[in-house]
Amino acid sequence: HVQLVESGGGSVQAGGSLRLSCAASGNTYRMNYMGWIRQAPGKQREGVAVIDSEGTPSYAESVQGRFSISGDNAKNTLYLQMNSLKPEDSAMYYCAADRDVNVPPSLVLDSSRFHNWGQGTQVTVS
Repeated sequence: HVQLVESGGGSVQAGGSLRLSCAASGNTYRMNYMGWIRQAPGKQREGVAVIDSEGTPSYAESVQGRFSISGDNAKNTLYLQMNSLKPEDSAMYYCAADRDVNVPPSLVLDSSRFHNWGQGTQVTVS
């Protein structure tokens, strides 16, 4: 089991930047995929960015070129740098982790396969 605690959300004007952090504890060594999932009111969850155990990132088309996911293994922390934010980026952002291996590229961003979740951090862009 893994515990995930997000931080770094807040309110920002369009065009601004935020960096989200996710502190992981527990059996983090067993997690092969970690990522950021967001959900806006009335909308389905959306996989935003995921990174695998080899450091390979995947991004949703909606954030490609604006968001960057990274991890610090020494600190057991996952980051999401968000630049050029848009109002449509407003959502609750969740950190998630899973033990899956060899996930097909088409499913890497599928939020339904993640079994470990944080409590979320709110991002509001106006």
